[in-house]
Amino acid sequence: MSSQLLMIEDDTRLAEMVGEYLGQSGLHVTHRADGKSGLAQLQGPEAGPLPDLVILDLMLPDMDGLEVCRRIRSLQGPAAQVPVLMLTAKGDPMDRIIGLELGADDYLPKPFEPRELLARIRAILRRRTDGGTPAATPALRFGSLEIDRDARTVTVGGQVADLTSYQFDLLVTLAERAGRVLTRDQIMEAVRGRELDAFDRSIDVHMGRIRAAIEADAKNPRRILTVRGVGYVFAKQQD
Repeated sequence: MSSQLLMIEDDTRLAEMVGEYLGQSGLHVTHRADGKSGLAQLQGPEAGPLPDLVILDLMLPDMDGLEVCRRIRSLQGPAAQVPVLMLTAKGDPMDRIIGLELGADDYLPKPFEPRELLARIRAILRRRTDGGTPAATPALRFGSLEIDRDARTVTVGGQVADLTSYQFDLLVTLAERAGRVLTRDQIMEAVRGRELDAFDRSIDVHMGRIRAAIEADAKNPRRILTVRGVGYVFAKQQD
């Protein structure tokens, strides 16, 4: 069964080209030209089966992509967890950072190579579906923190922590290697399957979001520690 994508993009010609290219790889793209109709496609009168991923342009005629991303994450039910790949203006890292802080799973600057877009989409979809039915994986437990890798949920003291799919994978990567210092490159390679751009600091934004979700005091973290000049380590201590 092919994956279903929703592309929210006001450039109809670009959307048609992307849809045709991705269609050759077995991906079906539904196009919406503005934020309002895109949100309705996710949850509203037009809503059908949820897409497997949303490709979201930053610049839209009725509202910007950042606002659309924020509204997606505030939806009720499974719609709030749909992965979002944001298309941003080239050379504007602030838009990327804000997008990640609002819950986008990844970003791609315009103009982009269709092959890179396809690779990013496949990486996100691969993280969500293992492509098989493996045996149940034991949950990771660190005091009040529990990470259920099969259900893809994180709870702290019984309360569900709000993480995107990408942030969940980052947390698992660290927790599975508790006590081991990992560089940013090692973390990103484990999650994305590609090396980190030396100037890409999106991982730091994600780590801040994860800390806000699982730490009692995100400014003085006890679980995810920064090793200055190196990367991050997930502490083994119990609370």
